[in-house]
Amino acid sequence: MFEAERRGEVCRLRSPGARWLVTGPEGGYRRADAAYNVSVPEGFDREDPAAYAAERRRAAGFEAPGPGLLTGVKMRHARGARAEGVCVVATAGLSNPVALAGSEAAGGAPDGTTDGRDAGPGTVNLLVGTDRALADGTLATLLATVVETKAAALQAATGFTGTTTDAVAVGCEPGGEPASFAGSSTPVGRATRACVRRAVDAAVEARGSVPDTVAGAEHGAVPAAAPDVFRV
Repeated sequence: MFEAERRGEVCRLRSPGARWLVTGPEGGYRRADAAYNVSVPEGFDREDPAAYAAERRRAAGFEAPGPGLLTGVKMRHARGARAEGVCVVATAGLSNPVALAGSEAAGGAPDGTTDGRDAGPGTVNLLVGTDRALADGTLATLLATVVETKAAALQAATGFTGTTTDAVAVGCEPGGEPASFAGSSTPVGRATRACVRRAVDAAVEARGSVPDTVAGAEHGAVPAAAPDVFRV
């Protein structure tokens, strides 16, 4: 069973021997006893995020190596939810929100406005674990379920679908009961959707206030491309 714990500015989601799928340039599939969400200080400019996350993890007294997500959000704002063998921990920073071009949430922001290097107090990070055993493709499906739910929950709560720096780590227990599917209508998918929705809602609420529009945010962004639509 996955267990969540916070020590200072580091959150851990742990299950010995877990398999993870993590987004980001240093992500991918891996085995690790835990995954971490780490709050970075204002003005953070390190170019070695994995090494930095490991330093912070060790400084917090967490010995088990594992993937680390970074955010400008203080960990006192982290919120979790648990149901039917699924555990989710979320942080929700929205200084760098993303909205669809032409949407009300865009608020007149110019296309392409973004600064992905500056995390600020931004980034929506999710640590997700299920006690089911999932093959590679099923774990990828669970990641898709998580991201879809995160976007829908944020859209409903804030008008934004995410930020320019969101990250997700999804884990499973290889020794658990196998699950061949993890889409929205499956037991593991339904439980994950419920937990992600509740954790994201609570994490947004914990922040107190969010930007009204992308144009009013410190580092907002809307798509710059103008796609050509075609018939297949």
